[in-house]
Amino acid sequence: MKQNCRNHCQTILKSAYILAMLLLAIGILSACNDQSSNKEEQADSENTKEQSVYPLTIKDEVGNDVTLPDKPTKIFAPVMEDSLLAFGIKPIMQWSNGVKPQLYLQDQLQGVPEISFASGPPSAESIMANKPDLIILHNSFYVENGTYEKYAKIAPTYVFNNAASDLEGSIKILGQLLDEPDKAEQALQGYQEKVDAAKTKLASITEGKKVALIRFNAKGMFFMTDEYFSGYVLTHELGFEQSSYVKNGAFEVSLEILPELDADYIFLINDGNLGDEFINELKDSKIWQSTAAFKHNQVFETSEDYWLNGGIHAQGKVIEDVLEFLAP
Repeated sequence: MKQNCRNHCQTILKSAYILAMLLLAIGILSACNDQSSNKEEQADSENTKEQSVYPLTIKDEVGNDVTLPDKPTKIFAPVMEDSLLAFGIKPIMQWSNGVKPQLYLQDQLQGVPEISFASGPPSAESIMANKPDLIILHNSFYVENGTYEKYAKIAPTYVFNNAASDLEGSIKILGQLLDEPDKAEQALQGYQEKVDAAKTKLASITEGKKVALIRFNAKGMFFMTDEYFSGYVLTHELGFEQSSYVKNGAFEVSLEILPELDADYIFLINDGNLGDEFINELKDSKIWQSTAAFKHNQVFETSEDYWLNGGIHAQGKVIEDVLEFLAP
């Protein structure tokens, strides 16, 4: 009886010992995990601090140093709203010609207040009221006319020489300013895929063919070159050749030169209906009606809203138009 009792007690003590050891082991593992987790969180926090690019100082394209103390969130970038939207960012204000903003962007810019450029760049006071922490100016004209000096007193101000003539470069710079290089690459890659697909589809149509773009405004009729906007898209992206007449420096269009125009395809762009008088004059002209492009039904009227704009969205829509015109 005593032996059985002794054995029973030893069994209980042994079980208690094993349980205590298990609890101790679990406690040690838990403490180690907590310590490891704390170290990882601390490391992540330190890495975040190390990876932050701000404060950031970058030289703009006209030679000014631009310093951003923190990641900008309230941005004013007139005419570059298209490019900002490629990063999923809405500006604090959007450009308007005094009558309307850029209509092709309104599905993404609803609720963003317009600011008129009808009489030139808006006053510094009107910009300051919205408290931007970054101002981006799309060309160097803002420096030449003294606007930059006024705006630079409000917030860090970056000036491009001409953002419209270098879409890839301007998107990459925005990626630097916003610390979003991955988004810049993604936006450019998506656009390039669209270009490549369209170029392949249009290859048999564009090969050896020349184009001319004629812009109409209140002053008359003018050729657009292949240096920017839709002109750049047609030649550098889609594979058309620029009319030799335009390539050789022609700018203003007159009815008299139309018989000499070596363009297989002609695209007409009426700048906000300001050129109604001149486009009607062209259409009524017997000389115009005798051109090869007119006779072959290879003249197309386009939307000035995005054919006269630069940016991934605008140029993408130009590509869509060309596909609809020529390869529906």
